[in-house]
Amino acid sequence: MKDANAAALPIAQARSSRASDYVALTKPRLNGLVVATSAAGYYLGAPAPINALALAAAVAGTALVAGGAAVLNQVYERDTDALMRRTRLRPLPDGRIASAEATAFGVVLSASGLALLAARVNVGAALLAAATLVIYLIVYTPLKRRSPLATLVGAVPGALPALIGWTASRGAMSAGGLALFAIVFVWQIPHFMAIAWLYRDDYGKAGFPLLPVVEPDGRRTGRQALIYAAALLPVSLSPALLGVTTAAFGAIALALGVVFVALAARFARTRSDGAARGLFFGSIVYLPLLWAAMIATKL
Repeated sequence: MKDANAAALPIAQARSSRASDYVALTKPRLNGLVVATSAAGYYLGAPAPINALALAAAVAGTALVAGGAAVLNQVYERDTDALMRRTRLRPLPDGRIASAEATAFGVVLSASGLALLAARVNVGAALLAAATLVIYLIVYTPLKRRSPLATLVGAVPGALPALIGWTASRGAMSAGGLALFAIVFVWQIPHFMAIAWLYRDDYGKAGFPLLPVVEPDGRRTGRQALIYAAALLPVSLSPALLGVTTAAFGAIALALGVVFVALAARFARTRSDGAARGLFFGSIVYLPLLWAAMIATKL
């Protein structure tokens, strides 16, 4: 009996490790942001009382599509991932999962998410999710190897989950949902400029022509971070101006925005790794606090 248990243990561990690799392919930390963003968009767009089942379907469908897109993106980028220190141990470049298996997994996730949104939510939300998939995989992913403009293009699918959530609850796009989309779109640029600066050597080795790679002095990188952080100030006030939230939210958004601009200005001035880390961590604190303030002050 002990021998049987001892033999079964490595098999169970291997299965658990393989399952963990499949989960890792979906980029769960990034998908967590997608889930939160789409849920917040749904809540802010929905009339009271909230339909919990419809909310769950909208969030699950969006998460499945985002997870599928992440998997298929890694299939495409497995060779360049192998060249970068921070990505070389991912399941595909490390050889733990075959590209054909990952492709099938990504297609199933994406198709399941689109089907769920179309059947249980509404066609508008499903079409936006399909647009997210197309822009991310067919436009953004190949463009990353060709132009620094890929950052702006990639911010579109990154911001669409907020609009998907809003459209899922409203049945159609409207100004409030577009305001949420704009906030996440603009926020992503300083956030990603900080990441690109911190990992500029890795991106250079992989041949990605991001701004810190093509212009090593970092002047344009810092300038872009500051310009978009400053643009986020008026954009973040739009939910209050459009009647999605109360005036109290405007005051909170303004205070958060001033801090965010200060972090971006420090990075633009010094272009140091420390300032980039400060901007990065500031960005990942800024957005959840902004969503929490919007939800707390919803009209």
